[in-house]
Amino acid sequence: MYFAALLARTEDGWEASDTDLDDVETLSDLTDLAREASVDEDTVLVFIEQEDAWFGVVRVDGEEDPRIYVSNASAAARSSYGEILLTDELLGREPGAEDSIAALEELVGLDGTEDGEPGTPDNSTTDDDDDDGPDPDAVPAGPLGDTGVLSDLGLPEAELLMLRTEALAEIADALGAAEVLETVR
Repeated sequence: MYFAALLARTEDGWEASDTDLDDVETLSDLTDLAREASVDEDTVLVFIEQEDAWFGVVRVDGEEDPRIYVSNASAAARSSYGEILLTDELLGREPGAEDSIAALEELVGLDGTEDGEPGTPDNSTTDDDDDDGPDPDAVPAGPLGDTGVLSDLGLPEAELLMLRTEALAEIADALGAAEVLETVR
């Protein structure tokens, strides 16, 4: 079960709205959604949570690049919404590296045989990497991203790193937005 909400900072405090992520396929889509909720290009936070497995916070300040924090990257990698947050940049990969590797693998037989030549027991391989999603083992376990994403809003890095269950409620409480978040939960 997922929960997603937007918190937009206004002159009067925070405004919360639950959000449907069905049409969101990329981080750019999510950033655009946050910017639409912004009042005067002020800060908007996107909260995404999958039960007690992981949570993510995306911070959008005006036209700046989004800042992302994911509590458990390996758990998020097994989630369609988590995949949105786990960009190549966040994972420290070359942009499009997975596409390039897949294209090279298609052109070159990595099992050591020529096209059409049957593999022999000495050079045959077992390839279990044919599933469509990212390899969760290639994603680091634990927190990933900008641990200072909420520091200037009242939640220091050390406290963010310690959050596990009820994390979004604790974040909202530290921001003074617990009541507005609760209205959309």
